[in-house]
Amino acid sequence: MTRETLTSPVALSATHVSKSFGSGPDRVDVIEDLHLSIRSGDVTCLVGPSGVGKTTLLRLLAGLASPTSGQVSMDGVPITGAVEQIAVVFQDYRGSLMPWMKVLQNVAFPLEGRGVSKSERTSRAAEALAVVGLSDKISSYPWQLSGGMQQRVAIARALAYESPILLMDEPFGSLDAQTRFELEDLVLQLRRDFGITIVVVTHDIDEAVYLGDRVVVVGGRPSRIVDDIDVPLGRERDQITTRAEPAFIQLRSHVLNEIQL
Repeated sequence: MTRETLTSPVALSATHVSKSFGSGPDRVDVIEDLHLSIRSGDVTCLVGPSGVGKTTLLRLLAGLASPTSGQVSMDGVPITGAVEQIAVVFQDYRGSLMPWMKVLQNVAFPLEGRGVSKSERTSRAAEALAVVGLSDKISSYPWQLSGGMQQRVAIARALAYESPILLMDEPFGSLDAQTRFELEDLVLQLRRDFGITIVVVTHDIDEAVYLGDRVVVVGGRPSRIVDDIDVPLGRERDQITTRAEPAFIQLRSHVLNEIQL
């Protein structure tokens, strides 16, 4: 599996973006005049209190929702709907997999809508499953796999799209700690091996600091960017030694204080 690493300094950007639901006295302003740039090749983690609009922001970046005002762009080109260059992995991986299809079919099926030939669909699906360590599960059904394996299938499906940008909405929130650690390291491996630009929404501050080249704190009602922090931990990370570093502990406390304000 090969990809070209993006060279543009900014992969995604939100400029003066606001998002409201409803109208009149029932109108709810979720996001107001928000500015955000996602650097190409980075893992950017979005954190903030529950209900602050992190998932709404991710959907705007993915082109799955339209801003009430402002503009979302990819490499300077306005996004007006879903685009092939952006793949999305949702938290509800069980609901996104078709239980009557085997693993290989689940990964290959969405490519049919893009006009990819059957042989190439199968090849790309098998290759993506190999990347996430599931080559031996291609003939299994999703219900025969653990939760962590099902989420790997969902990630493989995004990889098979060969999109340079991957957006993830609390992808590991329902998994046990050990499985979370394994999948966090898989995310870092994908960025390292393929140069993918990754945005992760998470409520777990430790996860955000461990994964992120940047941690973006979202807060307020309507929400805005409270802080945008570069993570000084280098790109090679380890679940034990990285989490024990003074810089990790200090940054974790800093982000926690900002969320609790």
